[in-house]
Amino acid sequence: MKTRRSPIQIWLLCAVITQAFTGAAQPVIKVAAGNLHTLFLKSDGSLWVMGDNMYGQLGDGTYNTTNLPGQIVASNVVAVAGANHSLFLKTDGSLWAMGYNQFGQLGNGTYNNTNLPGQIVASNVIAVAAGANTTLFIQRDGSLWAMGENSYGQLGDGTYNQTNLPERIAASNVVAIAAGAYHSLFIKSDGSLWAMGFNLYGQLGDGTYNNTNLPEQIVASNVTAIAAGAYHSLFIKSDGSLWAMGSDFFGQLGDGSDIYPFGSDTNLPEEIVTGNVTTIAAGDQHSLFIKKDGSLWGMGFNQAGQLGDGTYNNTNLPEQIIADNVIAIAGGGSFSFFVQSDGSLWATGNNSDGQLGDGTDNSTNRPEQIVAGPPGYNQIIVQLLGGGKVGLSYVGMAGTNYVLDRSFSLSAANWVPQATNPAGTGGILIFTNTPDTTTNSFWRIRSAP
Repeated sequence: MKTRRSPIQIWLLCAVITQAFTGAAQPVIKVAAGNLHTLFLKSDGSLWVMGDNMYGQLGDGTYNTTNLPGQIVASNVVAVAGANHSLFLKTDGSLWAMGYNQFGQLGNGTYNNTNLPGQIVASNVIAVAAGANTTLFIQRDGSLWAMGENSYGQLGDGTYNQTNLPERIAASNVVAIAAGAYHSLFIKSDGSLWAMGFNLYGQLGDGTYNNTNLPEQIVASNVTAIAAGAYHSLFIKSDGSLWAMGSDFFGQLGDGSDIYPFGSDTNLPEEIVTGNVTTIAAGDQHSLFIKKDGSLWGMGFNQAGQLGDGTYNNTNLPEQIIADNVIAIAGGGSFSFFVQSDGSLWATGNNSDGQLGDGTDNSTNRPEQIVAGPPGYNQIIVQLLGGGKVGLSYVGMAGTNYVLDRSFSLSAANWVPQATNPAGTGGILIFTNTPDTTTNSFWRIRSAP
């Protein structure tokens, strides 16, 4: 949890001034990378897209590629995923899809591509993941559902038959999902890791190279996050350690073993980093992770510059790309995205179809800013109002809860919560309580669960 402190002492807090931020640019809060296109969300719930649109995956009603971000949905989007198709969730729990549908991965009962978003499930969806030609989602009751290609058993339904309608795979207790090219991963509420599908490179981590069409338990407990590349898998344990298995052809596992042209695949999870890893993402054949200090690290395939280290050299060990302030990441076909704490969006790697969104089709091996963070984001702005009164304005993430804390001193500070409010549309935060005017006190605003 990050704490934001006011830079001065405050005698009296009055209503927060919001006019300065009305209509201001919104921070980027989430990003998803498909094969050759990108989706991202702003704090106002708007959905933006760029890149390849051959199958209608941008959802803009055309099949035209674009190299600049375009808004598709104006508000209420809370999650995104993409491959050659695109998926998103709205605040009402509805699931929407567009793009490639040859295997029924859109789940709309057809095998027709579509260039406009269509509602697939009306409510209660809380998470979604996109594989090459498959879709996974979790409902509020913890049930796991899947649709699309099933040639390798990646749907986990005990068959190898594709389906163009969602089918339930697990009845309850599923809390996280990830989809690779042809394999699927999920975590249950007890922290156990489960996998199914293609396993030629050991990406299921079960000690074999055999495909399976039913979920099998890989790790019994303590798994907190998962990511699936094309043919490799990553997970984090509760102690912050990073683990990997599967294809290591380009060093994407980060274990320092031989890479191209030999490769050192593994069919059992191996520990890559011992602690402090908080977030992971997997591109086709590269891996990304964030540490507790906000630093961004990468390893694996880099011939398109997707690691962002200024070279085109593959690496078989994690290397630091950005030193701090990274809060979200996504790995695409051969490109990468990250979001910094100021709400800015950055990209590196292959840009053949405009997927970086920089207005060109030129690839890059160093991160470039695509969307700037708005002024004042993650900052407390103080305004003297006269009469001993001070106003605080704050821009955070829309819908996130923030707590106003008070302490009488910063020497052995004793922070006491005063109020908890959600940031509204646009991330504007408003506090209206009035403290004791006779006490010289200190204030801070912090995010809350």
